[in-house]
Amino acid sequence: MATVDHTDAVALRAHLEVLRHALEHLGRPLSEADAQAMDAATAGAAGAALATAQEVLDPLCLACVDLRSASSLDLTAGPAARILRQSGWTPFLIKVINHIGHTGPLAADIPEARPVRGSRPFEVAHRWLDFQMVNEPLLRPTLSGAKLEYRIALLYSRDPGARPATLAFATGEAADGAKPSPSLLCQFDCEPATPVALQLHDSEGRPVTASLVVRDALGRVFPPPGRRRAPDLWFQPQIYCADGESLLLAQGSYRIDVSRGPEYLPQRIDLEVGAAPLEMSARLERWIDPASSGWWSGDHHLHAAGGSHFERPTAGVRPADMIRYTLGEDLKVGGVLGWGPHLNQQTQLFGTGVDEVSAPPYVLTYGVEVAGFGSAQTGHLCLLGLREHLYSGPSGARGWPTLGLSILRWAKAQGGVCGTAHSGIGLGVGSAQLPNFEIPPFDGIGALDYVVNVTHEVADSAGHPVPAVDFYATCSTPAIDELNLWYHALNCGFRTRIAGESDFPCIDDSRVGVGRSYVKLGGPLDDDAWRDGLAAGRSYVSDGRSHLLGFAIDGCAVGEGNGELHLRAAGSVTARVDVAARLDEAPRRDLAGRVNPRYGDRPHWHLERARLGSSRRVRVELVVNGEAVDHREIVADGRVQPLEFEVPVALSSWVAVRILPSSHTNPIFVMVADKPVRSSRRSARWCLRAAEQYWSRNQRLIAESEREPAQAAFEHAVEVYRQRLAESERE
Repeated sequence: MATVDHTDAVALRAHLEVLRHALEHLGRPLSEADAQAMDAATAGAAGAALATAQEVLDPLCLACVDLRSASSLDLTAGPAARILRQSGWTPFLIKVINHIGHTGPLAADIPEARPVRGSRPFEVAHRWLDFQMVNEPLLRPTLSGAKLEYRIALLYSRDPGARPATLAFATGEAADGAKPSPSLLCQFDCEPATPVALQLHDSEGRPVTASLVVRDALGRVFPPPGRRRAPDLWFQPQIYCADGESLLLAQGSYRIDVSRGPEYLPQRIDLEVGAAPLEMSARLERWIDPASSGWWSGDHHLHAAGGSHFERPTAGVRPADMIRYTLGEDLKVGGVLGWGPHLNQQTQLFGTGVDEVSAPPYVLTYGVEVAGFGSAQTGHLCLLGLREHLYSGPSGARGWPTLGLSILRWAKAQGGVCGTAHSGIGLGVGSAQLPNFEIPPFDGIGALDYVVNVTHEVADSAGHPVPAVDFYATCSTPAIDELNLWYHALNCGFRTRIAGESDFPCIDDSRVGVGRSYVKLGGPLDDDAWRDGLAAGRSYVSDGRSHLLGFAIDGCAVGEGNGELHLRAAGSVTARVDVAARLDEAPRRDLAGRVNPRYGDRPHWHLERARLGSSRRVRVELVVNGEAVDHREIVADGRVQPLEFEVPVALSSWVAVRILPSSHTNPIFVMVADKPVRSSRRSARWCLRAAEQYWSRNQRLIAESEREPAQAAFEHAVEVYRQRLAESERE
């Protein structure tokens, strides 16, 4: 390997000092003998320092890059032993002889370590290596221009054994896109990692699957996301492991965060890994267990293909992988929806009904999101409980209708439960009030055509007329954007229930179940009963950090019967609810106080956003006809706290409880003198104007062959809203 016989002495001494600190920071300091030799040399003459530095550092070099001109370089092998550690990072030095005084970046390229790019990653099975040039916190991302300097390269091996890799470097324009050359073939020997046997149990001693975030002493996540294979996902820091499985870790210090969804207390474990196999034990404790009192969690809007998922070679992940994620987040019902990317393939992979990988009380089901085809441009639809997943009726374009109401008729005729998706997209306005009376643009893929569809009834599987839309999705977009339209529709007398969703991994790829529906069942979990309870509104929605259990008014429980309490005349009623919420003592400054963040500022629903100042308190609000008429403040310490509200009811109304933006019950309808809910003329006028806005912006998206029934559907909605306006009892 070439040597340098002269360079700037002051710059060299400064560089060597920074380099030594960087190696110490990475956990690979110079040996005591080498450190002493460097100290003696740098304290002496410049020539001695230069010679000693190369004498000590060259044996640690993987390669030498000799910059001869702006467009060419020589690349030679260094003498460092090519030994890597499976599941660990190994630092090497790269010697740079800079004849041209280059001060730009030095880019490296290893085909075996090229990163996953974009939302459609390449197949990574053969990419066993990860490679990083160390540019921070001590070294700069660009060369200094000195004739001699050393850079640090970190190499990570996913696999053990002998492995070849091709190394190349480039500078200047070549570093920005041209293929670097020349290249150097390196043969590595990758020492096997240490197995760490996992013992993962709940508080009752039952084996569980849990989420693990593994970081080394420098905060690096293991396995590196770019080197993962399914079921571990490259776009998440966590992996999911079951009791009895093992981690493979290189020797070193680790901090492991173990969790199991928002109902469990997180646990942190410090682990020292040596050469001998060892065990790691975690016993996970709950702070709340809604299922023990019959409230079963579910996320009806998950995907196994598209979004951030792998699309090659299997066009998504398998059912066995999806159930692993739901187990690891203690999500009882996982509703996987096929959509545009590989709908036909996913339909074959998952089938219909409850998937055979389900492990009661954990259930995996399969449905359809109308996205990427058909009526998707006027609002996505979620279709649950279908017997057929591929549309077979009259179509407007590419096999599916562009009129959402036609799809709802098809789905309801086969017994499906239907609702909106990511409702707030296209419904955002400038106001932070709820309800507000600004007219949204209706220009996204949220609950756009809901304003028309909610006015319609269609035939169910028995031919009986039923509402076209069963549920309205929340928790995946900003709360005010979502809830405003729903509140106005309720004020007009419509009874769509809300459901919680994540739209994993499209809107939120952090984990499944960031938005949930907790459905009350009278017995063990059954998918059909859970879905029926969702449609009937025997539920509340939540991020899992707060809970509104057993909401009832004068003994009428939410969603039971028709969800109605009947009064002969105006009067007062008593609303009761058991509330539990849990915040950490210290606020998360990135979330606290921001009730209605911008779209994309995830998570949109989170209890931290409801925190009052820097306290541990949150506000529980009683909502009547969209207005918060009373509230209580509670300490979010995890305790279940019974609350009671006296509610004066002057006219037929809907009543709900919320912690905004963390949880929200479905409504109970208090009917006075058997009159329907017509609680607000302003809401009826708003819905009428909103329907007109929707139609003016979106009628062009309806196929010509469907334009006539679409026009009729819109005119029906206008007539219904005019009638509801005339029937409304107050402004």
